[in-house]
Amino acid sequence: MAKQPAAAPPTDGLVAKGLASNKVGMLSGAILGISSVAPGYTLTASIGLIVAAVGLKMPAIFIAGFIPMFLTAYAYRELNSESPDCGASFTWSTKAFGPYIGWMCGWGMVIATIIVLSNLAAIAVQFFYLFIARLFDTPQIADLSDNKFVNVGTTLVFLAVATWVSSRGITTSERVQFVLVGFQMTVLLAFAGVALLHVATGDAPAHLNFSMDWFNPFTGITIAAFAVGLTGSIFAFWGWDTCLTLGEESKDPKRTPGRAGLLCVLSVLVTYLLVAVASMMYAGVGDTGVGLGNPDNAENVFGALGESVLGPWGGLVLFLAVLASSAASLQTTFLPAARTMLAMGAYGAFPKKLAEIHPRFMVPSFAAVVAGVVTAAFYTITTFLSERTLLDTIAALGIMICWYYGITAFACVWYFRHELFSSTRNIVFKFLFPLLGGIMLLVVFVISVGESMNPENGSGTAIGGIGLVFYLGFGLLVLGAVLMLVMRARQPAFFRGETLTRSTPALTDDLPAVVTPAAKVS
Repeated sequence: MAKQPAAAPPTDGLVAKGLASNKVGMLSGAILGISSVAPGYTLTASIGLIVAAVGLKMPAIFIAGFIPMFLTAYAYRELNSESPDCGASFTWSTKAFGPYIGWMCGWGMVIATIIVLSNLAAIAVQFFYLFIARLFDTPQIADLSDNKFVNVGTTLVFLAVATWVSSRGITTSERVQFVLVGFQMTVLLAFAGVALLHVATGDAPAHLNFSMDWFNPFTGITIAAFAVGLTGSIFAFWGWDTCLTLGEESKDPKRTPGRAGLLCVLSVLVTYLLVAVASMMYAGVGDTGVGLGNPDNAENVFGALGESVLGPWGGLVLFLAVLASSAASLQTTFLPAARTMLAMGAYGAFPKKLAEIHPRFMVPSFAAVVAGVVTAAFYTITTFLSERTLLDTIAALGIMICWYYGITAFACVWYFRHELFSSTRNIVFKFLFPLLGGIMLLVVFVISVGESMNPENGSGTAIGGIGLVFYLGFGLLVLGAVLMLVMRARQPAFFRGETLTRSTPALTDDLPAVVTPAAKVS
């Protein structure tokens, strides 16, 4: 990796970071976003958590989680149209609210990514050994994922491979994802179709009839249960903003990323509702057998349902689809993490070395390696601290998502405050939608932080009587505030507002590719 110059001047309005331009279209951006959301992995990891909280109201909770995501997607779209930048939430919140809130927003995004990368790796490892066990009809192999030393060792291998692939350029990532996303979506739709066929023929264990009441969030749910379930639902939609961190690499930087994000989140909602309804009608929400409320199935619902619904070979294909989903998302999730760190390094909010770009592949390889190393350390620590790592990290991730998505939604309103009421379009898309999305996320954030202190709302693991989820969620934000003060002492220019302000030039539509990355904006 070649050492970069200390700075590169803005060119025709672009603060050049060295990323490859004109590579990602709307469809490929949406595919990369869907891959980051990872429907196969997300459903198998979150269905149990949501059902444990709200039972048959799971479809309503998915819709409730979709609403703030959909509204916030418009905030991302409007901000990207004004200022395409790979830093996305970090860059826009800094321009709107200043360096301190911007830094904490960027930190929340990076840490959320680290948490979800550990989740992805855990699911990939589980389904890797489950797939091999079923393939060779040797059940003992599946138990290897329960051995913490084997689990951590295998996870580190998965992380290393994903880091390497993400460092090979955006085009490589794009090609790989078209295959993997297409495969997992096809298998998920087939799973839902066959499950509903079992229901129609009377072969389903639960014998549940469809009910529109499942979609009503206003009956049969306590506020606390709704908040816990909604946290899981918000986690389930996380990842679509990957589309927006690829703005500088998109074919139409001001329009393509926003459209890709909306297409991504709508596609994911349809998939979730179909699979959720089919799973409930087939298995029910009971706490025994294949019931979705069975604690033994909570971390791996498809592991319990796959063979029952699709038969031995069909179940094997489903396991492979979830493995492909988690492995694919493991790779694409490095994209927003590395690009956010690249932007923070380029503007002087993080160490400048993170702004280095690979001279051949034109991606932030060093930042990707750092993300991989930190993820490996985080996963290793949480695995040995928690008996049910997935449940704790999913709950913590919901807190982190609400934090940085919410800040971004409010940033849209404040950034455009002088033009909010100049047209009906601005009232709806720059004011009303972002404001409502931000308020919803703020409410969920406050409730979730309070609920996270109760060990029973996670795996039951506690430190000093306080749930591990609280330390993983809110505690990491406090750690971020401390690190921010350290960075202010080491690199004060960013915190003095000298490197990134509202007037910092944005990407222009007709700019040619620039290879030399910037380490500082003057």
